[in-house]
Amino acid sequence: MKLTLKIWRQKNSQTKGKFEVHKIEATPEMSFLEMLDVLNEEIIEKKGEPFAFEHDCREGICGTCSMVINGQPHGPMALTTTCQLHMRHYKDGDTIVIEPFRANAFPVLKDLVVDRSAFDRIIQAGGFVSVSTGQAPDGNSILIEQDVARDAFDAASCIGCGACVAACPNASAMLFTSAKVSHLSLLPQGQVEGAKRVKKMVAQMDKEGFGNCSNTYACEAECPKGISVENIAKMNREYFSAMVSTSDK
Repeated sequence: MKLTLKIWRQKNSQTKGKFEVHKIEATPEMSFLEMLDVLNEEIIEKKGEPFAFEHDCREGICGTCSMVINGQPHGPMALTTTCQLHMRHYKDGDTIVIEPFRANAFPVLKDLVVDRSAFDRIIQAGGFVSVSTGQAPDGNSILIEQDVARDAFDAASCIGCGACVAACPNASAMLFTSAKVSHLSLLPQGQVEGAKRVKKMVAQMDKEGFGNCSNTYACEAECPKGISVENIAKMNREYFSAMVSTSDK
């Protein structure tokens, strides 16, 4: 099938970018990133500069394949990362607009690649879990209710891709931050520093320049791992409790 691609080209965060139009032929079996690989090969053969885009595992795990496709982070398929999106979801003659995530806290490094190290700094601000686990403990040594373990695991499935930020009108990182807060605070080992952790992570999130929650639920809708906005409500409760408490325990 023949496609028209409008792809964002930008040298770095200090320069203005623009869309470039390219024609390409693709097969339904190709993944979206394989289609971009073919485009870059054609550009290289013509002595041009290929488009920069991120990828690593190409298995929907690492979250690096972040881009906005026709106005949607990761493209039109729900619960799907860009690398798991296939060209069978498009038809002959389609025009596909491809651009980087748009957020002040995610400056463009080049073309479709943005700097998401703000997420790393939010995690680092949370510190470490001080509970010493020693060797691998028996699974039954610390009893955890099934629904609590399930919620913790669901929150921990966040891959930090940044789709929530790209989808939010305010470029909020509340869903990401709340997922990282929840997956530790729900478990006994992470509750020791719970109050201190949520205060530091929220403070770092604000410092990075992310906006406030817009309450549109766009973050949950576009999250490739289906992280629930219930985590935001949980984080807000924990943050309020931590701020009114006289102790950081």
